[in-house]
Amino acid sequence: MPSAPPEGIPAPSDGSLPEEAVAELAERPLSVYLHVPFCTTRCGYCDFNTYTSSELGPEPGASRAGYVEVALAELDLAARVLGPGAPPASTVFVGGGTPTLLPPEDLGRMLDAVRHRFGLTPEAEVTTESNPESIDAAGLVRLREAGFTRISFGMQSAVPSVLALLDRVHSPGRPQQALAEAKAAGFVSTSLDLIYGTPGESLADWETSLDAALAAEPDHISAYALIVEPGTRLASRIRRGELAMTDDDDLADKYLLAEQKLTAAGLTAYEVSNWARTPADRCRHNLAYWRGDSWWGVGPGAHSHVGGVRWWNVRHPAAYASRMAAGLSPAQAREIVAPEDRRVERVLLELRLADGLDLAVLTPTEQRRVPDLMTRGLAVLSGGRLRLTLDGRLLADGVVRDLLD
Repeated sequence: MPSAPPEGIPAPSDGSLPEEAVAELAERPLSVYLHVPFCTTRCGYCDFNTYTSSELGPEPGASRAGYVEVALAELDLAARVLGPGAPPASTVFVGGGTPTLLPPEDLGRMLDAVRHRFGLTPEAEVTTESNPESIDAAGLVRLREAGFTRISFGMQSAVPSVLALLDRVHSPGRPQQALAEAKAAGFVSTSLDLIYGTPGESLADWETSLDAALAAEPDHISAYALIVEPGTRLASRIRRGELAMTDDDDLADKYLLAEQKLTAAGLTAYEVSNWARTPADRCRHNLAYWRGDSWWGVGPGAHSHVGGVRWWNVRHPAAYASRMAAGLSPAQAREIVAPEDRRVERVLLELRLADGLDLAVLTPTEQRRVPDLMTRGLAVLSGGRLRLTLDGRLLADGVVRDLLD
């Protein structure tokens, strides 16, 4: 089951934002996230807001066929709420779910709507996620023709037993083949997503996956430790004792192996879990999240942020469609983030980046804790910025806890 959103406070039915939040639009780049909530099957580890056809059934507004029109209605709402002062979008990201279950032309229509309502910056990054079995070479050509510049394939593993435990339906080798097809179609940047720490996965299994991913020569690799979310099938199997949780030492060994092999292959970590071949291959959309920029999330369950105001949409596609048909904002609730909380979030997120954190963001008390982190080999200070070392990246959450007041 998808994880529950926070409670928040009521959101205005017209989607309006405080004037001071809208005024901040001119100070930061704008990103647009487009959520496609459909999957062929539900992976056992997934708690994203996604649905299979059998889960949705025949409910009005919940079908793939009518989804784009509903999403376009929210883009109309976004344009009204943000107003003429909104900057052009510098990144667009279509995620899910499995966006490429929709025809390339439908994804292109959503991108065109962003272009017509907000405009795109000249070098805008336009990404779609894809499960490799949900798209073929011809479809990738059509996506590129529609204006997509970047694609991220969910590979997760190259080992059949690991894929089976994760309930992934693609065969080993298909992600690499899809990536080659994307390159041939002219995508500017390509990415593979990997997961390590699946119960029963050996260090040799993880090395096999890393080697297979690197052999495809992607421009970007994300490698995330598996998080067992409550309510998922995987969590139930672990609770029943069918599978054993992976321990922290095993996760650390696999992270170090990833760093070693990815760095040797010419990729550089720019965030704790993300490596890019060049600075231009960094995922600028994710960087917008990590840096606290403005973004509007379209679709059921999508989250948005403008000027310290965060809100999230109702989660079920039928409820989302019903709100849009009634001319109402689909926002379920929102929160206004206090200045101190925004500062703490900067520390939490920017310290994970290779560019590090401006020391001036820290309070005097926090700054006095920095020398201890450096003595322990967890951080370095240069040019007024605090950066994690490799050991610090392994313990990033703990470093933040030790640093903050």
